[in-house]
Amino acid sequence: MDAQTPDLEALTTAIEDFTTIFIRLPSVRRFNFSTLSVLHTLARRGPLRLTDLTATEQLKQPALTSLVAKLERDGLVSRAPDARDGRAMLLSLTPEGRAIVDSRRTSRVERLTELVNQLSPEDRALLAGSAGVLQRLTEIASADRSDRRDGLDRSDRRDHAD
Repeated sequence: MDAQTPDLEALTTAIEDFTTIFIRLPSVRRFNFSTLSVLHTLARRGPLRLTDLTATEQLKQPALTSLVAKLERDGLVSRAPDARDGRAMLLSLTPEGRAIVDSRRTSRVERLTELVNQLSPEDRALLAGSAGVLQRLTEIASADRSDRRDGLDRSDRRDHAD
């Protein structure tokens, strides 16, 4: 391995360990992982059909249907007809659902700030540069997931790009 190639085993472990800590940083309103995942997905991606939400969550449709019904009863999610297809319903965050996501994010930023302030200036500079790289990896993974759903593999994607 050359100096330009990251140790992917070590990177994977670091990301897993950091994620374990990061998802627990907020101390405001505790919810289970599936609930938080649905709320955060709707916050990032906007109104979605249940079938689209199923593609992003690690739940089977019956379990997700039950979870969404509970979130709706709790006033965190609402349903509205899809203007493009009156038979379908779109799921959206309610103002209370949005407030939960926003307060958790604010709490995370505050706690992460405390942790980052304990790093050396050199480590903070490295961390600043890594945010863009992690965002790009997320974009690549999202495109790859979309292609797989559409039945394309990497070579097909390259062909379509030409």
